[in-house]
Amino acid sequence: MQSLLSTVASFVVLLSISLTTSVSIEEAFNHCLTLHSKTPNQFSSSIYTSTNASFTSILESTAQNLRYLLPSVPKPDFIFTALDDSQVQAAVVCAKQLRVHMRVRSGGHDYEGLSYASLIEKPFMVLDLAKIRAVNVDIEHNTAWIQAGATIGEVYYRIAEKSSVHGFPAGLCTTLGIGGHITGGAYGSMMRKYGLGADNVLDAKIVDANGRVLDRAAMGEELFWAIRGGGGGSFGVILWWKIKLVPVPQTVTVFTVTKTLEQGGNKLLHRWQRVAPKIDEDLFIRVIIQPGNGSVPGKRTVTTSYNALFLGGADRLLRVMKHGFPELGLTRKDCVETSWIKSVLYIAGYPDGTAPEVLLQGKSTTKAYFKAKSDFVREVIPEKSLNALWEIFLQDDGPLMIWNPYGGMMSRIAEPATPFPHRKGVLYKIQYVTGWTDGEKSMAKHMNWMRKFYFYTAPYVSKYPRETYVNYRDLDIGMNQKNNTSFFQACSWGYRYFKGNFNRLVKVKTKVDPSNFFRHEQSIPPLPTGKKG
Repeated sequence: MQSLLSTVASFVVLLSISLTTSVSIEEAFNHCLTLHSKTPNQFSSSIYTSTNASFTSILESTAQNLRYLLPSVPKPDFIFTALDDSQVQAAVVCAKQLRVHMRVRSGGHDYEGLSYASLIEKPFMVLDLAKIRAVNVDIEHNTAWIQAGATIGEVYYRIAEKSSVHGFPAGLCTTLGIGGHITGGAYGSMMRKYGLGADNVLDAKIVDANGRVLDRAAMGEELFWAIRGGGGGSFGVILWWKIKLVPVPQTVTVFTVTKTLEQGGNKLLHRWQRVAPKIDEDLFIRVIIQPGNGSVPGKRTVTTSYNALFLGGADRLLRVMKHGFPELGLTRKDCVETSWIKSVLYIAGYPDGTAPEVLLQGKSTTKAYFKAKSDFVREVIPEKSLNALWEIFLQDDGPLMIWNPYGGMMSRIAEPATPFPHRKGVLYKIQYVTGWTDGEKSMAKHMNWMRKFYFYTAPYVSKYPRETYVNYRDLDIGMNQKNNTSFFQACSWGYRYFKGNFNRLVKVKTKVDPSNFFRHEQSIPPLPTGKKG
């Protein structure tokens, strides 16, 4: 009865506020927070509007794609930086009551800026989780509880701080926010040994569309399944993940070997396609492909850099390579034996000698304007076709491809085990990126090149559907319209991200968020059973 009276009272207060035209949305939101948070404070100091001197710096603080910070892109009406779980819970309740569209940001790495920009709805707010970043490691039980605002680099550091023989199989980029990262799957350099980050989640705490804080037992297995790979922003706000730590050797080995086309790079890459998915699962060899200077002055070529982590020492690695991939010509001199935590820095591209404490900085120092896409490859691309591909690749000023091998554990986990379906039969994943520095000036040129290149590669990648990685969001493949998240429209990207798991995700969404409170340009649609919140 007391709860009912409290709800009615808060509704009356909010109604009176909404009828007073002189009260702004953020003022009404601020007042609502004081009614609903278990830890009331001066919320106004955590709410940033465009008139606040800190608004731009807060908005840009973790936003990775400068394309979504251009003046032409709509900005949030306000940003709320929550300090604890109850404030996140209150923010959801208040946004729903005031009918303010909400975007949720943990690390800001969304490729299409969906965590801090909205192309389809106004007004909207950003719920920023950057100050909710505890990492509680329990070595005795091989687990850790992590708050959504922590970066994966912080997670790695805190694990290594407690143990040199424990790790976690997630992202290679260390500034990814763990909250959103795992919702899409979370792949990394130990995926062939241990699967994805999402495959190693034991529990979670979320705020659902009704403002309830739920753990695995309370949310049920269907919702717990959906949040581990079904993409962020559709089912609730992740507060915590409980992860399972995995064993790593005291000594691991890393290497990078680079070959240009003139050095036989094309033939080598053709061979890699056959070898990398089948070689010892302790070995992860990705290929970073970009332009470089050729042997002829002034003429560009293509460089292929074989960037690898091996869970073991150099002697065993050399035996594995001699048997499985002798064509690369790996030598003992190429190999660097190191600790697992230092291998994280190596794979992430930090300069030699960088101290692991850099992982505690918590956000990226480099940003760019970029457009990205992805593909999954199930059949080896012929050598002749690779040669033709380079001609179009070199037409762009700043192209990049990263080929990540699959196989190993990834082939042994069934497609329906999590929403992430790209498992058995996938040889490798391609990430395509084009980047530039002059904002809107050359944006159209780079965007058009990317679409052209993506069109050209279609015959060589997965088909029906053409599979795509949800954490590399791509609005070119379809998006929801304002006030309309339809199942029919969502199929255009839903089956490409999730294959047959898309139908199950829709059923979960319909059950847990029928009013579609959590929504964005590519959110999972509920079936039409209720009105939007």
